[in-house]
Amino acid sequence: MRLQEDVIRLILGLKIKQLRSEKNISLTDLAISTGISVSYLNEIEKGKKHPKPSKIAIIADELGVTYDYLVSLQLSKRLQPVGELLQSNILSELPLEHFGLDVSRLLDLFATAPAKLSAFVNTLLEISRAFDLRVEQFYFSALRSYQELHDNYFEDLELEVERFMETHGISAEATPGFEQLAGILENSFNIKIATEAFEQYPELAPLRSIHKPGATPLLLLNPNLTEQQRTFAVAREIGFEVLQLQPRPHTSTWVKVGSFEEVLNNFKASYFAGALLLNRDRLVQDMQTFFAQPTWQPNLLLQLMESYNTSPETLLHRLTSLLPRFFSIKQLFFLRFHHDAASDHFSLTKELHLSGLHNPHASFLNEHYCRRWISLTLFEDMERQKLMGQLERPLVGIQRSSYINSTNEYLVLALAQPTESLTGTISIGMLLNENLRRKVRFLDDPAIVHRYVNETCERCPALDCLERVAPPVILEKQLWQEKVMQTLDQLKG
Repeated sequence: MRLQEDVIRLILGLKIKQLRSEKNISLTDLAISTGISVSYLNEIEKGKKHPKPSKIAIIADELGVTYDYLVSLQLSKRLQPVGELLQSNILSELPLEHFGLDVSRLLDLFATAPAKLSAFVNTLLEISRAFDLRVEQFYFSALRSYQELHDNYFEDLELEVERFMETHGISAEATPGFEQLAGILENSFNIKIATEAFEQYPELAPLRSIHKPGATPLLLLNPNLTEQQRTFAVAREIGFEVLQLQPRPHTSTWVKVGSFEEVLNNFKASYFAGALLLNRDRLVQDMQTFFAQPTWQPNLLLQLMESYNTSPETLLHRLTSLLPRFFSIKQLFFLRFHHDAASDHFSLTKELHLSGLHNPHASFLNEHYCRRWISLTLFEDMERQKLMGQLERPLVGIQRSSYINSTNEYLVLALAQPTESLTGTISIGMLLNENLRRKVRFLDDPAIVHRYVNETCERCPALDCLERVAPPVILEKQLWQEKVMQTLDQLKG
């Protein structure tokens, strides 16, 4: 909806449809009287076609209005909220086509009850402002919904990876390394790798990589990246080239988000990289072996990471694509937490929920996440490892988490890579059901800690919790409201 021509076409279509409806004229009748085909009139009403002035004049005559009224942007009072919506930037920010939605169908809905739906949209906008939700947060939320819609598995991207590997002679039995992929990036795509910009400009230190377009494109890599991070950055850049993705971001991490298309294309390139570095068929076989163990074997998971020379995040995020497809483990979540040891603040910086919104999930109210989660307790283990100078090997944690006042229980795997600076944990939680029991043999291993958890301290009824860091103020307010409502009901009786 960015172009004025789009708005003109849609408003013209809305006017014709409304006038035809008010005068009880069918599309067929209008087609006969104007000599314009039913299919073409239908395209005009949907805002997909804009007829010649001579045809607009004929339609105006048949509908009993002037030519100037039809071609102007002025709308009736009934359709005024729709016009305001069209001329705002709201629709341009909505990635409707990726969810199978047609703008004209949405506008039909608005035209049917414009005042009510306009009020609803304004309410959503007010809520977003109240919670300080920025447009990029909306883009990332839309991306998560897109992933969830497809169970985070994309066969077309998997096939692109297979074709790329076949073209460049990459074996599925071995993980391609940095030097191999860097050579392909330079020789096949004319993109060279450098690091000098990071040394010259200290403000770039938080970024992992920068793509510099030009006659001789450059991929600038932060010299502080680990080998796994450098390899992923190169694989991701190859993904952009193979898939020919535009528009695209030129930095990792994000500095400024330009559009949903950028966010989606970045995801596709990252998915390509994950599929290239962790071969689908090989990893499925390895996970079958891992799940078939009669007891919990953390070292086997670490060996798995080492065999693919991958990071905790890349491994667990890849599993969110493969577990639903090949193990029918569809009800799961993925979380990435960051924590600065100098404070008591934990940030949920990435999340994905498949087959529904699972606990835990992000809180925009600055609440305190439950300190019993394995995702957070693993930070304590990391601090101990750092004090002992043991930063080489990732940490592994596992927990069966039962939610207080809920029947939901999850098996949660957590991984962390200790570093000198900011630390993070990655976890994947799988809803405990009969399918999971059939797939994971070590589920009842007594070595797996079972804990009762909740979302945040502010909502938790466990008053004797030793890990509590904040009073249950939200829960107390809810209980007060319920008690007041009960009292009011008694007074009515």
